Amino acid sequence: MRPRLPRKVVAPTQLVATLGMRPRGPRVFTTMVTATLNGTTIAASDSTVVVEGNHYFPPDSVNWEHFVETDLETGCPWKGTASYYSITVSGETLSNLAWTYHEPSDAAAEIKDHRAFYPQVSVA
Repeated sequence: MRPRLPRKVVAPTQLVATLGMRPRGPRVFTTMVTATLNGTTIAASDSTVVVEGNHYFPPDSVNWEHFVETDLETGCPWKGTASYYSITVSGETLSNLAWTYHEPSDAAAEIKDHRAFYPQVSVA
């Protein structure tokens, strides 16, 4: 017997908790993708990994002069523990705007040390 799906739209992490399901795994995106904040390019790559709609940029594609790691950590049931970065552009610092998984679960191994961004960063 298959589990009943929730009637309302739920976040992927809720599916993990309620149904024991994991969202669709990582996929490599081979078109050039750029992350910009206030007109400044902070990352650019033609090999991002897309997970749950977020582009994860490889470490060598990130303009590190804009990033400072913070103490914030959060957990994901299937990816592991995320570490966060503040980003400074043109003298303005936005806290905890990027995240990475330094030690992801086996299911998310493709995004190890890649950076993803909150919507304040334009990714296109």
